[in-house]
Amino acid sequence: MGIYPDTGADFNGAPDIDHLNTRVQRELSDWMNWIKTEIGFDGWRFDFAKGYSPDITKLYMRNTRPEFAVGEIWNPLSYGSDGKPNYDQDGHRRELTEWVKAVGGSATAFDFTTKGILQAALVEGELWRLKDSNGGPPGMIGLVPENAVTFVDNHDTGSTLKHWTFPSDKVMQRYVYILTHPGFPSIIYDHFFDWGLKEEISKLAMIRIKNGIRASSTVRILASDPDLYVAAIDDKIIAKIGPRYEAGHLVPTNFRIATCGNDYVV
Repeated sequence: MGIYPDTGADFNGAPDIDHLNTRVQRELSDWMNWIKTEIGFDGWRFDFAKGYSPDITKLYMRNTRPEFAVGEIWNPLSYGSDGKPNYDQDGHRRELTEWVKAVGGSATAFDFTTKGILQAALVEGELWRLKDSNGGPPGMIGLVPENAVTFVDNHDTGSTLKHWTFPSDKVMQRYVYILTHPGFPSIIYDHFFDWGLKEEISKLAMIRIKNGIRASSTVRILASDPDLYVAAIDDKIIAKIGPRYEAGHLVPTNFRIATCGNDYVV
């Protein structure tokens, strides 16, 4: 702890920086603008963004004007007495949307709500979790998809640190979800280059691009049963996840299979 006012949560792995100090603000802003103009960076990842006030992030956003920015606001889901995540995670995702609003609305946030809900849904065979009480996606992408960065794992949750790893046998179903649904999907290096999933992930990415699926695309959930999830995105593509084989009655006859794999079809 420094002797200056602390504007956020503590993190013992690094020293505090006094972001209220105008010299710190100026020199950090100058450095960020230097790596943007001289090195070629065009966006920022605000690590442990709850460690300082959203007003601080807003200031650096205003001073540097990046093309893209994403903040890491990693808070635990709410859990029931059975040890499983509660069905309603609206409070969790609203923490993310409130942060985005507080920093000025131009930044995005990692959609940890979607990460946690989808992980529980696939591990427990509870795909009914993938539709909220209003009939939409239950994560941040169900509120402000244009400000949500979706992911399967990152360097903290998977990869080297493995704090909250997505089960390896469910990873492609997870990519089917994030690469067909709204938000800004991100792909971790490990899965693409080290796990041998490059071809499957690339197919999904090309389907997204070819059909013009965007961060703000709309989702119409056609089924959300324990063993079956089906959703139409912009009514251009239909994604099916889950072990139940028969879902043909939900798919119009003019649709054709673009790709498929273990417990998924697009």
